[in-house]
Amino acid sequence: MNQVTGTIGRWQGAGLMATTLLGTGVFILPQMTVDKAGSGALLAWALLTLAIIPVTLVFARLASRFPHAAGPAYFVERAFGRTLGRTIGLSFLMAVPIGAPAAILMTFQFVNALIPVSGWVQVGCELLVLLGLWLLNLRGIQVSAKAQFALTLGIVAVVVMMFGAGGAKAGELLSLTAHSTPDYDGVMLAIGIAFWSFLGVEAMTHLANDFQRPDRDLIPAMVIGVILVGAVYLVCTLLLLLVEVDTKVAMIGAFDTLLGGYGAQVIGVLGIASGLAAVNVYAASVSRLLWSFSTEGILPAWFRERNSYQVPVRALSAVLGVMGLVIVLTYISGQQLEQLIAWSNGVFVVIYLLSMLAAIRLLSKRYLPLVLLSCALCVLLAFALGSAMAYALGLLCVLAVLLTLQRQWQKRQLPPVIPMQ
Repeated sequence: MNQVTGTIGRWQGAGLMATTLLGTGVFILPQMTVDKAGSGALLAWALLTLAIIPVTLVFARLASRFPHAAGPAYFVERAFGRTLGRTIGLSFLMAVPIGAPAAILMTFQFVNALIPVSGWVQVGCELLVLLGLWLLNLRGIQVSAKAQFALTLGIVAVVVMMFGAGGAKAGELLSLTAHSTPDYDGVMLAIGIAFWSFLGVEAMTHLANDFQRPDRDLIPAMVIGVILVGAVYLVCTLLLLLVEVDTKVAMIGAFDTLLGGYGAQVIGVLGIASGLAAVNVYAASVSRLLWSFSTEGILPAWFRERNSYQVPVRALSAVLGVMGLVIVLTYISGQQLEQLIAWSNGVFVVIYLLSMLAAIRLLSKRYLPLVLLSCALCVLLAFALGSAMAYALGLLCVLAVLLTLQRQWQKRQLPPVIPMQ
């Protein structure tokens, strides 16, 4: 097996992790959690950040022990067999066409702050964005790690400036919240929404071989990145509780109040850039996953075709086409952004839980306490999501049945073995 020459260090890895997790949600999700739980949103973010650390540690250990580009799907396959492993891979494939349109809807909240659009005009603009991403990807994806890291630094710098401007009231707010009784139903709803911010923890498992010293740097990089992201979300939530605003995107109003204006321009540009970057990476990576499944015979061979730049054009077109269909159906049916997030979160809860269960078989017993804590978090998240888990569980069952039937059909197509005389 050819080994990849690692180039990622500890701090570069932490930056990549933070870039993966921040995205558009940093300016939207705190507002959604405050709407659900009020000051209890702070408790929701703190609990979720602490609880995601064991999950991160288990994923990092699995990746350093069993490095593979398939990540969680490979871990589950090693522990429970090919059918369930491939089911997890396909579940991820089916989650992105729901999650990516949610990211586009988030992005257009920032577009609306700069240029108001609505109705079918907005739907048309969202579809034009997908067309632009299709054209952009035809020559291959050239993602600059430096540009991504700079974008993350820009987001963090803006949050730090806002906190510095409003920090004088922070002690007063924390004192008030310390003596208040949180609405636990609201906190659970907020946790279910906030989990979106940590989707991507498993993404670093695909990059284990790209680290210079994965055995020494992978775990610290992932933990540092997660703690940084959790701190940023906590600060953003605190800012929204400090400052009363009436703008549709609360972070824009908070920026205007604390720093004297230009919130739509600063927050809007950062939100649009991070949102489009996230969807672009989703489209490129999932199209390659679809191509990979096609070459392995899991999906039809039609998706195997690649252009001169080695881009799987048919797979890319299919992925973006499904995203476009979801956007149109979401508008027609009146589905809310919150519902799309919940459905996507449910799929990842299943993926994370099965990965943690795989860790029980694959890792030594000294990791059992971490694994059990991680499993408990997944169960808690499933409870918080409630009926939204029906999409994930139904998807899992349907895919498992279809893959089982496919394997049986493939076995019947094999020529009979003629015994030697």
